[in-house]
Amino acid sequence: MADRHPLFMPLVLVGGVVFGFGLGFSQMARPEVVLNFLQFEDFGLLFVMFGAAIVSGIAFAVMPRIRDRAPLTGDTYERRLKPFDRNVLVGGAIFGVGWGLSGICPGAAYASLGTGNVTILWALAGMFGGAYLQGYWRSRSASRDTAAAGAD
Repeated sequence: MADRHPLFMPLVLVGGVVFGFGLGFSQMARPEVVLNFLQFEDFGLLFVMFGAAIVSGIAFAVMPRIRDRAPLTGDTYERRLKPFDRNVLVGGAIFGVGWGLSGICPGAAYASLGTGNVTILWALAGMFGGAYLQGYWRSRSASRDTAAAGAD
């Protein structure tokens, strides 16, 4: 990994604050708005997602043509291809069920906490608990695979 520019972390913080403000301003940090979208009653979230996808798509298409390296990290622009496997499918299903039940995803949960929604701490605790259990399960299965390979 290349040495990062000294402004990297402050800009990450600013980006997070802008993202959280955008979620709060667009009302996407309110679980009831997301649940109304999932019940086909309010399509505002669709416009927010399409707007973000358009801006991101343009940035991903244009930036590699303008610069050969990322300005703050110095990393080269390249596609990171990840396989579509069982972990992606199961993780996506768990994320979708959690999103549907709580009406909130991790980024919006933090923004919702910033708008005064203290009860969202239950959802955040569930997210942290699930992430911990997943990490624990993967480390156990990795150590088991290593032990089985060593026994051969």
